[in-house]
Amino acid sequence: MIKITYMDAAGTSREVEAEEGSTVMETAIRNGVPGIDAECGGACSCATCHVYVDEEWVEAVGPPQPMEEDMLDFASDVRPNSRLSCQIRVRPELDGLVVQTPKRQG
Repeated sequence: MIKITYMDAAGTSREVEAEEGSTVMETAIRNGVPGIDAECGGACSCATCHVYVDEEWVEAVGPPQPMEEDMLDFASDVRPNSRLSCQIRVRPELDGLVVQTPKRQG
C-alpha cells in the first residue's frame, strides 16, 4: 500500500493507506479525512477537494492540467502548490505524499 499524510490547517496530520490507481480525494473520502468535501464526486467540476501539495512533493505530483487550473480559480487561497486532490492519481512514486487542506473559509 501507498501511504499518504493529510494535514489540516492547524497542523494535525493523519497517515492513511491508499490503493494504487485511486485518487488522493477518493482515499480521503474513504478514510473520513476532514477538509476534503468532494461535492462533485471527483469530476473536476468544483474545488471542494483543494489541497496544498507539500513542497517536497510538488515535482513528483506534477502540474495541474488546464481543466484543473480553471477549477482552481474557484478555490480560496490558491497557491503555486495548489491542486485538486481528485486529479492526483495515487502511484508508487507518491508513497509518503503529504498534502494539507486549506483553512476553512466562512
